[in-house]
Amino acid sequence: MKKKLGILIVLVLLALIVQSLYPQKMNIKIGDKVPIFSLLDQNGNNFEIKNSIGKTAMVIYFYPKDDTPGCTKEACSFRDEFETFTDMNVAVIGISADNVASHKRFADKYQLPYTLLSDSEKKVRKLFGVKNTLLGILPGRVTYVIDKEGIVRFIFENQFGAEKHITESLRILKELN
Repeated sequence: MKKKLGILIVLVLLALIVQSLYPQKMNIKIGDKVPIFSLLDQNGNNFEIKNSIGKTAMVIYFYPKDDTPGCTKEACSFRDEFETFTDMNVAVIGISADNVASHKRFADKYQLPYTLLSDSEKKVRKLFGVKNTLLGILPGRVTYVIDKEGIVRFIFENQFGAEKHITESLRILKELN
């Protein structure tokens, strides 16, 4: 009996160790509070989301890679509608695994007036539960509309409809206002 209890305790401890090494992905749902995180922006400044909650609504979009055709189209569409977002007091934030220098080049090349965050370790992507697509090869493209209080109001996932992320975000923001 003691041997079985000892084995059970060892198995439980092993399970706890494995769980701590491989934490569960958090899947953000509509109505959830946005997770608290901080990342470096394209200028090397620390961006902390907690500083935006209570001040402005946000559109946070995860995209695969700087300066690729679909991602450039999406980024430039957000740029082209940037004034519409700012008129509604909405911050636009793009996140990918590219490093700060890549984001800086991308923002400068296409005159992107909003924040790009470097999630090189993919921790925030995992925190939001943004999955890879195309057999797990390509990082997912997901947009979250978050209200001023930090509540997720809309989630849009579409890998190949990059420009739809902007039109859908604006549609929801207009409905919320």
